[in-house]
Amino acid sequence: MIKVTTLNGKELVINAELIETVEQTPDTIITLTTNKKLIVLEDADDIIDKVIEYKQKIFSPPENSTPLNPTLF
Repeated sequence: MIKVTTLNGKELVINAELIETVEQTPDTIITLTTNKKLIVLEDADDIIDKVIEYKQKIFSPPENSTPLNPTLF
């Protein structure tokens, strides 16, 4: 999930997994896989950075995790 801001200043949290395209015209238009379009204040590079940060958080091991013992498998 990432936070974006609509043109009227309303903050939305959207599912980053549903983003299909991000267009940078004068405005930034996010198209979701549901065909819903959102016009947001953030530019395309900011959206990309937010998605990368989100994916790194969900796919990185927890900081205090111990690796699995391969001899158990």
